[in-house]
Amino acid sequence: MRILVADDDGVSRHRLASTLEGWGYEVVLARDGDEAWRVLEPEDRPPLAILDWMMPGRDGPALCRGLRALPSSTPTWVILLTARAAGTDVVLGLGAGANDYLTKPYDQAELKARLEVGVRVIGLQRELAERVRQVEQALSEVKQLSGLLPICCYCKRIRSDEDYWQQVEVYVARHTDAQFTHGVCPTCMDERVRPEMERWRRSRS
Repeated sequence: MRILVADDDGVSRHRLASTLEGWGYEVVLARDGDEAWRVLEPEDRPPLAILDWMMPGRDGPALCRGLRALPSSTPTWVILLTARAAGTDVVLGLGAGANDYLTKPYDQAELKARLEVGVRVIGLQRELAERVRQVEQALSEVKQLSGLLPICCYCKRIRSDEDYWQQVEVYVARHTDAQFTHGVCPTCMDERVRPEMERWRRSRS
């Protein structure tokens, strides 16, 4: 999984990148906030990002706010990494749109665990987005009948939009995904079928 590391300190940036690559991540590096934004703005942005708070150009919170304004079915999971540890700073960072917050110097085991949380959430978001896509596709393929249907009170044919009179089953089949099987109801059996059979037997005798 790709991950963006944005930090203006070259030593910290490359040390963190080396650690992440050892954990199996594909790392994309940015030296400042503006370079990080060029990575985050396109639709194929990395699903994970570790952003330093203080950087030239856009700082970490500004990047979070810009990122959250972008349309996406699976938003990037962002961890803010900073030496600022005051409670008000944590609130400010999370309020800007960060998903998590780590203070420097960070513990590698803690960072790994927090990233794994992000990976799990991203997996769930992708699964949900795919389910939503499938439901929307299914709904778009559903045909429905609604409104008033002009039907003959004698023969029960329905008048189509083209002003043709059609059998009910023909009209319904054209406008829905329903399929018909034919049978004889008890009333029609008594009133129609049996009298016809009786007349036929009489004509044969």
